Amino acid sequence: MAAKISLAIGLRTLFTVLGLLMLAVFLYTAFTDGLGVRFLKELVRPWMVATLVCFYINIVAFAVWIAYKESNLISSILWIVLIALLGSIFTSAYIVVQFLKLSSQESSQDPMYYVLLRHPNKNGTAPQRQRSSVVTLRIIFSILGVVMLGTLVYTLVTNGSPFRKGVLTPWLATTLVDIYFHIVIYAVWVAYKESSWISAVFWIILLICFSSMATCLYITWQLFQISCQDPAYLVLVHHGDRQASI
Repeated sequence: MAAKISLAIGLRTLFTVLGLLMLAVFLYTAFTDGLGVRFLKELVRPWMVATLVCFYINIVAFAVWIAYKESNLISSILWIVLIALLGSIFTSAYIVVQFLKLSSQESSQDPMYYVLLRHPNKNGTAPQRQRSSVVTLRIIFSILGVVMLGTLVYTLVTNGSPFRKGVLTPWLATTLVDIYFHIVIYAVWVAYKESSWISAVFWIILLICFSSMATCLYITWQLFQISCQDPAYLVLVHHGDRQASI
């Protein structure tokens, strides 16, 4: 029990720190490099475009999760827009809010389970409207993974290696920091889901190396681990909790 409570506090602290660090990085870049014409010019550079594609593909999974979690459409849209604009600042904030909503009993039982699932699931009642098409989500994340691969290959062929002088601009570096903060969040989820540490480490390494391509691959793989008739939210929890979540 004490270990679970410590886990909840630790994760809440981790995501708070991530959000504050990203805010500091964003403000530093905004003050030192500006948000004017120079910023707009950076946005159309090939590797910046590729990085933004990676960033927004990572955001899609969070958007789907938030749309599932939030019972209020306006609240859902607001959070998704904020995350789309300011990335892990608000992704971290949203997760911290979910941890703060946990009761002491939930924190002592399985904080990750209760944070990931929508409130009605906590009482063992599955919301019928959330029985979304597993096949549709498989297709969406498969396509997103292919889009990211195509973007990467195209940018490499047409613009050359990103590892050369002049490519890593301040805003590109800031976007990369944001992407890797999102990877930390995904890594926590993967570590929670995987029963084997070897499997967890393998997937986390893929996330670090291939970012949104690995994210899409992992989510698609998890979607293939459940039946087409199952509610899609079952991919959020590890195998042992799936039966209790239906």
